[in-house]
Amino acid sequence: MRADRLLQIMMMLQTRGGMTTRALAARLEVSERTIHRDMEALSTAGVPVYAERGAAGGWRLMEGYQADWAGLHKDELLALLAAEPHRHLTDLGFGDAYEAAVLKVLASLSPTLRRDAEYMRQRVYVDAAGWHQTIEELPWLSLLQEAVWEDRKLWILYASSGDSGASERMVNPLGLVLKGSLWYLIAASGLEEEPRTYRVSRIQDAALLDEPVIRPDHFNLAAYWQRSVDLFRSGLPHYAAQTLVHPSVATRLEQTRFVRVTAWHEAHEDESSSANANDPIVWRKAELAFNTLSSACEILLGFGTMVRVLEPLALREALLEAANNIAFMYSGK
Repeated sequence: MRADRLLQIMMMLQTRGGMTTRALAARLEVSERTIHRDMEALSTAGVPVYAERGAAGGWRLMEGYQADWAGLHKDELLALLAAEPHRHLTDLGFGDAYEAAVLKVLASLSPTLRRDAEYMRQRVYVDAAGWHQTIEELPWLSLLQEAVWEDRKLWILYASSGDSGASERMVNPLGLVLKGSLWYLIAASGLEEEPRTYRVSRIQDAALLDEPVIRPDHFNLAAYWQRSVDLFRSGLPHYAAQTLVHPSVATRLEQTRFVRVTAWHEAHEDESSSANANDPIVWRKAELAFNTLSSACEILLGFGTMVRVLEPLALREALLEAANNIAFMYSGK
């Protein structure tokens, strides 16, 4: 993995004083072209690495350079050490590298900072996985990762959603995106074609090619993904509803899948639903967006009497019919 390789390069240059591109490539079992790209990455990250020409030349670190954690503030170190590796680090093979990096950081700290860091790790745990995880088999993710980092073309056998069979494709991999727990490959067939999004779990076979990637000018992965998400959302079915929401379920409603609160409006007091007439419950008026009438009905039934539909009438009637059917089913008649 590239992060581990970059760390190895730094450690070898620190301990040996300098190494040629050929020696580094042989030691790390990669191409000389990959070593040159790694050196560019280190330089971009602020590591003072440079090439020295001549018979005794090679890659070197600026004299006196050592990886120094002392430049980080205490709060920055604690923030870095507070979290466990996210699922995507494990998917990309960085789980062990993350733990090794944390141990090296801890070992480099002063005794006081080390105690503070351990105190933090014992009292704060960050779980970024979320509750709704879709675990997919990703046998080709590491190969796709290599293709993206090495800028090499890919041959893939891909099964699109709804297709009866898979088709062969030659693509220029441009990047990988993790959306929730799902991985996507962004790739283009050529300069004249718009990049496309491929779900990694639908790739049935893949092979790394020797041809270099043809990368579109000014391509920005984050901007491309945001446009794709906006386009996808604009194409979804849209069913709007006006509702009154009990304050006790407002947060739960905002976190419910397949429903979006598009606006909150002025509160609405309701003395009839309060146990204390002098302290009426303040309901909140909300505009909600669902995919369809059917999904709106199913979701709102789960909130019982805590969400009241004001309009449309069709949704009120659908909820009434569903409630009557449920009552009839359990009445024993």
